Amino acid sequence: MTRPFPWVAPSILSADFARLGEEVAAVGEADLLHVDVMDGHFVPNLTVGPGVVGALHRVTPLPLDVHLMISEPDRYLEEFAAAGAAFLTVHVEACPHLHRTLEHIRALGVKAGVALNPATPLETIRYVWEAADLVLVMTVNPGFGGQRLVEAVLPKIRRARRLSGRLRQPPLIEVDGGVTAANASRLVEAGAQILVAGSAVFGAADRRAALAALRAGGSRPGGSRT
Repeated sequence: MTRPFPWVAPSILSADFARLGEEVAAVGEADLLHVDVMDGHFVPNLTVGPGVVGALHRVTPLPLDVHLMISEPDRYLEEFAAAGAAFLTVHVEACPHLHRTLEHIRALGVKAGVALNPATPLETIRYVWEAADLVLVMTVNPGFGGQRLVEAVLPKIRRARRLSGRLRQPPLIEVDGGVTAANASRLVEAGAQILVAGSAVFGAADRRAALAALRAGGSRPGGSRT
């Protein structure tokens, strides 16, 4: 991908699943397509599995950014990789052997991501920075779309970007939750390179304009508070 940051990754969690193919086609100018996988155990919701990821892979050229909000993600890595995931992100809170999990993802030929919930400190990934291609800082408590940004997470994003910048091959910094065109600038200023947006994109009548608004918001200084 050659588009400058920020990249925008629409989350299908907010899409109309009865028209999912059309919904995905409408965001064809995005940089990634974010797929939230929830198991009703790690988070209080159920969504999709490898079958839907495979179907999406067949109908869109967008790289699939698959976010595993599930317990025991190691059991399913091969299935999601085979289904066409470009990125596989697991939660530090769900992985007792996180370094091994990230190395396994890379061995499958997929970019490895690690996610942290709002209350989880960056210290928990201190020893795996070099094994991650992406660090996802959750800006809401995961499980449901349409939530309001947790403002207290902004300093964590700043620190994540600062720490990643010290590495020879720094991971991408992604944020997910409550992202809108109004707060995109503050998230990007804090260090976010990828903006995951659900209702801000799929809740808009004009999806192309919504993508443009997020990119424009993330590329200009300042920005209004949510």
